[in-house]
Amino acid sequence: MVPFLHTLEISHFSYPLTISNNTFHGHLSQELTHLRRLKLIDVTRNNFSGAIPSFLSSLPNLQFLYLSNNQYSGEIPSSLSNLTNLQELRIQRNFLQGKIPPEIGNLRYLTFLDLQGNRLTGSIPPSIFNMTSLTRLAIIHNRLVGKLPVDICDNLPNLQVLLLSSNNLDGRIPPNLQKCSNLQLLTLSGNEFTGPIPRELGNLTMLTILHLGENHLEGELPAEIGNLHNLQVLGLRNNKLNGSIPAEIFNISALQILTMYGNQLCGSLPLDLGVGTPDLEEVYLGLNELSGRIAPTISNSSKLTLLDLADNKFTGPIPDSLGSLEFLQVLFLGGNNFMNEPSSSELTFVSSLTNCRYLREVVIEDNSLNGFLPSSIGNFSDSFRMFVARRTKLKGTIPEEIGNLSGLGVLALSHNDFTGSIPDKLRSMKNLQEFYLENNSLSGTIPEISAVCGILEL
Repeated sequence: MVPFLHTLEISHFSYPLTISNNTFHGHLSQELTHLRRLKLIDVTRNNFSGAIPSFLSSLPNLQFLYLSNNQYSGEIPSSLSNLTNLQELRIQRNFLQGKIPPEIGNLRYLTFLDLQGNRLTGSIPPSIFNMTSLTRLAIIHNRLVGKLPVDICDNLPNLQVLLLSSNNLDGRIPPNLQKCSNLQLLTLSGNEFTGPIPRELGNLTMLTILHLGENHLEGELPAEIGNLHNLQVLGLRNNKLNGSIPAEIFNISALQILTMYGNQLCGSLPLDLGVGTPDLEEVYLGLNELSGRIAPTISNSSKLTLLDLADNKFTGPIPDSLGSLEFLQVLFLGGNNFMNEPSSSELTFVSSLTNCRYLREVVIEDNSLNGFLPSSIGNFSDSFRMFVARRTKLKGTIPEEIGNLSGLGVLALSHNDFTGSIPDKLRSMKNLQEFYLENNSLSGTIPEISAVCGILEL
């Protein structure tokens, strides 16, 4: 095979070489070394393979080197440190292995170092944290180990993005991170970090995204997190955090996604829940020990698309105000102690939810609702796909109107107190794949539900 660029008139190139988003394969030609004035090489999203060419270090004026999304293997050449004018080095999503060369830290003009999505091992060289020009450091999805230095941000005054998720880093999160005062994105999730969340993170007022989930963090959530007024995403899922959620977090007006799923959080949510978070879109608080009632003011978070409060200890009725959430798509309330409104025999919140025209999934199983399904359940939109209400002490007859839900794929009403017959109209539900009615007090004949192509349990 003729190496790529071998037959090209190299004199035509003086500054950039850009061939991204093609299907070139094989190897870059060493003839590139004749392009002494070359400042940019971009071969992103091709099929180049083999080792990263060491001859690239012979291009004295190179400032931008983009080798991402190829099939490069082997180690990162330490000779890249000879590219003394390099400003950006992006080699993510390849098959690189071995350790990060400490010599990379000698690139004093480097602002962007992206090594994510490889198979790199060992610890992060301390020299990386002395690159005063660095603004973005991304090494997620590798196999790195070791602890972050306690003085991690002493020499990173310009750092805006620090992405270290999905590795095997351990130890404590350094409070010294507060010295990276320009940080906007900080992701440390999917590692082995232990200890508490440093209160000092509350000083990073430029943060828009903070991901610390899937570690072994413990202790209470610092109220100082509420100082992050620009925060849009807070991810803390699957840790060992305990205590109550500080009310200050529910006053971060920029917050869009709140994820605290799978911790040991307790206490109640604010009585004015939703008032301070008008832009909130997704809430994941399932698998905790939260209690109390869900404030009707949650409807003030009018942009909510997903609300997960499952597997907690919430009590009281499910508020009808959920029906005011115009954009709601997913509602998980199972595994709590919700009860029906004493003054009503029907589940009025179900009627209110039919106003949510984008609603796809409702799970309310394992509660003590003790009421009747309203006939208005048939008013859900065509986008409605799943209704799960097992073990909820529902009674009365199954409304005939449920057969209007032509898009429904999963209907689970088992382990309740339903009586009467199965509505004949269910035979018209063309998309039904899973249908559960076992352990009720139903009688009569079973209609032919030919649409069910998955699970049918009667």
